[in-house]
Amino acid sequence: MQRMLKLLGAFSLMALLLAACGGGTAATPTSAPAPAAEATAAPAAAATAAPEAPTAMAEAPTAAMAEAPTAAMAEATAAPAAGGEAMAGPKVTGEVTLWHAYGAGSAEESAINTLIANAQKDNPDAKITVLEVPFDQVYNKFETEAAAGGGPDMFIAPNDSLGKEVRADLLAPIDDKMAGHLDNLLPVAVEGCKVDGKLYCVPESLKAVAMFYNTDKVKTVPTTTDELLTAVKGGLKLAINQNAYHNVPFFVGFGGKIVDDAGKCALDPAFGEAMTYLKQLKDAGAQFYTDGGKANDAFQTGAADAIINGPWATGDYKKSLGDKVAVAPVPAGPKGPAGPLTGTDGFYVNVNSKNVDGAVALGLYLTSPASMKIYVDQAGHVPADKNIQIADAVTKGFAEAAANGYPRPQVAELDNFWGPFGDAVNNVIEKGEDPAKVSTDTCAAMDKANNK
Repeated sequence: MQRMLKLLGAFSLMALLLAACGGGTAATPTSAPAPAAEATAAPAAAATAAPEAPTAMAEAPTAAMAEAPTAAMAEATAAPAAGGEAMAGPKVTGEVTLWHAYGAGSAEESAINTLIANAQKDNPDAKITVLEVPFDQVYNKFETEAAAGGGPDMFIAPNDSLGKEVRADLLAPIDDKMAGHLDNLLPVAVEGCKVDGKLYCVPESLKAVAMFYNTDKVKTVPTTTDELLTAVKGGLKLAINQNAYHNVPFFVGFGGKIVDDAGKCALDPAFGEAMTYLKQLKDAGAQFYTDGGKANDAFQTGAADAIINGPWATGDYKKSLGDKVAVAPVPAGPKGPAGPLTGTDGFYVNVNSKNVDGAVALGLYLTSPASMKIYVDQAGHVPADKNIQIADAVTKGFAEAAANGYPRPQVAELDNFWGPFGDAVNNVIEKGEDPAKVSTDTCAAMDKANNK
């Protein structure tokens, strides 16, 4: 019966999506886009800009059912890293299919290819198959296929849609299989994998945005929003991803948070005040991008001196700018420090998997100390393991940003944040609508959608 309900749900979703397409207007997404991020095309998290972020977090996920990715499903062939050590833990056995959303050619993709090759070499009895899915498609694609009884054994992504997918009975709880493997992990990383006290992923890294800057161009780093506005007026070329996710630090710095303890929208009037400020930045010369890939290009080519983005971009920025890349916290607002949304990246196991043990074992291999060091050194990830030493100053800066960030709520009400507030950002920046009115109306719309 439960499987039949899932199938009916999938067919209903398909019908709704087709109807939306036929109407000629884009439907509001119900899950977070993610971190610019993970994909190089442009994070997640905003309705029209993003994941991850990111196709990275900055482009918005579309409401339409994701098309099949063009990348062919293939086993990883990258050569194992020299000196890689085998994982002390359960062996990976059987067939395991893994999806990831790291952009083609990115430092993150290179890292995961190396790690999968290592895992295959150290676990010869396993058959590990990997598929790259663009970030702006990964959540919708997984949810649609898993609801119909299919999908991969596991996938790695930020916890943008964790609560939603758990409530839809699409993920397998793995508390018993993770027993004895949590002691070295940061509490914030473990909590980021939980919904209602149950654990649903193997934590890999923490993600929160901060301000990258080019040390050749920026000699005095702004620490407050006033200083940032003054710097932009004075010629600082600032790139901002135009979406809700990347700009949460400003919403928090102006005194807001996404929801209160009762699940009601707690962003008004802070959102309006923050958007008034962001409009001032635009009027002063800051460049806003709905395409995260173009924002990245601006920073990497020197067209932008600074950009607010996440650690997923570190490896690529360093390829272009070398040691000229530095990072600082998003400038504090008038009501306190900026609060970037802190999320956990982890390996999630499909409730339909025929090899849950193998999937969890692979997740543990890919987050072992040796594996996590590759993620840190090659891709700039902030490790979930508290014992991993971070030598790079940029990665250390992101570790600080994540530790001091605003933990991503896993409540159901978050599902109705991304669409309305992603649209609200666009309505102020592009259409010039009144920020105060937009703030009040959008909070009311979110509460209405959440029956608050």
